[in-house]
Amino acid sequence: MSRVKRGVTGRARHKKIIAMASGHKGKRHTIFRRANESILHALDYSTRDRYDRKGDFRRLWITRINAAVRMHGISYSQFIHGLNKAGITLDRKVMADLAVRDANAFGSLAAQAKAALA
Repeated sequence: MSRVKRGVTGRARHKKIIAMASGHKGKRHTIFRRANESILHALDYSTRDRYDRKGDFRRLWITRINAAVRMHGISYSQFIHGLNKAGITLDRKVMADLAVRDANAFGSLAAQAKAALA
């Protein structure tokens, strides 16, 4: 079996990692071993945080809906229960957007939820 010299491919691999680590502090962006550790962790965090972001947005939407619905005299949980009883299926993203942009439409939703509870 012939010998394979890896100078060119190894250097290219190192350059790729170092380029990905530009912007990291200290030796993490100049020394390959530290940069490689840093990049592996960064990629892990980015993957994890893509999923966490979805939960963060859901939390934000619920907070906005709760604030808007309390102006109409009911709590968030009563509002959601009333909507389910009334057969209204809107997701929280749309309801939060209505609460922020169109208070009248959201008020009619709250009224329907209240009516369904009574």
